[in-house]
Amino acid sequence: MDSCHHSFSSSFSRMKHFPRERVEQLLESSTGHAVICDNLEKVYPGKDGNPEKFAVRGLSLALPQGECFGMLGPNGAGKTTFINMMIGLIKPSSGTVYAQGMDIRTDMDMIYTNMGVCPQHDLLWEILTGREHLLFYGRLKNLKGADLTQAVEESLKSVNLFHGGVADKKAGKYSGGMKRRLSVAISLIGDPKVVYMDEPSTGLDPSSRSNLWNVVKRAKQDRAIILTTHSMEEAEHLCDRLGIFVDGSLQCIGNPKELKARYGGSYVFTMTTSSDNEEEVEHMVRRLSPNANRIYHLSGTQKFELPKQEVRIADVFQAVEKAKSRFTVYAWGLADTTLEDVFIKVAHTAQAFNVLS
Repeated sequence: MDSCHHSFSSSFSRMKHFPRERVEQLLESSTGHAVICDNLEKVYPGKDGNPEKFAVRGLSLALPQGECFGMLGPNGAGKTTFINMMIGLIKPSSGTVYAQGMDIRTDMDMIYTNMGVCPQHDLLWEILTGREHLLFYGRLKNLKGADLTQAVEESLKSVNLFHGGVADKKAGKYSGGMKRRLSVAISLIGDPKVVYMDEPSTGLDPSSRSNLWNVVKRAKQDRAIILTTHSMEEAEHLCDRLGIFVDGSLQCIGNPKELKARYGGSYVFTMTTSSDNEEEVEHMVRRLSPNANRIYHLSGTQKFELPKQEVRIADVFQAVEKAKSRFTVYAWGLADTTLEDVFIKVAHTAQAFNVLS
């Protein structure tokens, strides 16, 4: 475990400096990135003897047009605080963000015309219909006449709120999923160049979620999207790059494959036998991988983490075939690391690392 902590710690220190250096280069060359966060911080002062709270600490990030960037992180990590600073709801304690080259400290009025937001909690008027919401927000984005009508119809169709009179029903009568889809449509109307989506698929049924993912995929072609989510499936499906956000800072950045390769250095081997054969299974696994780590054990079912550099998949299959000739194997499986495993590992290790430091 010490070596694991060491490798994570060194990865963290390397990864934390890389975005900072990249941002410094971009600020000097003033390239057309959609969003550049420059050492963004938010600190809440301590009250009643409590220490000050770092909600976001030293965040540097650069997003080009056409990229969907996913922010993963446990509850309370600071993701919503970060988005609230980006959209002008709260002011940063230090650092700044450039959206389309405009500074959030001084040019927020201009930024609003090029920005879309789907907040974590739906901000809808119960007495207005879905269509009226989109007409209102479309006008805020300077759409008029036929352009406005067409944009509203396309928005309603894209999130499946057009047919069956749903568009002209009051939002107060909408289900939770319909409200969520309307919030996403609002964030995309008027062709904004930067869109923030805070857990957009919360509360959606599988069909609506799949439909919403298609909408977001189409939408990211010519704009930058920053999306927070707790769904690893959604992150893999939509995001070109991911950042895992823990205790106010990004611990690592990469596409889903890179993150799995970097932090998921093990297979998970599972085998179910009768309780009498548990020891034999453990001996077999130790022969395959001396540094195997048993992570689950209950009434005949055992799970082991096998470091990838120690085992070949073919050897595991051979060992299982031999084992089947000696005792009854009810079930077995070999799984690669999932993004969920990476998220849990990075979050736990980062929290432990921050406590120690």
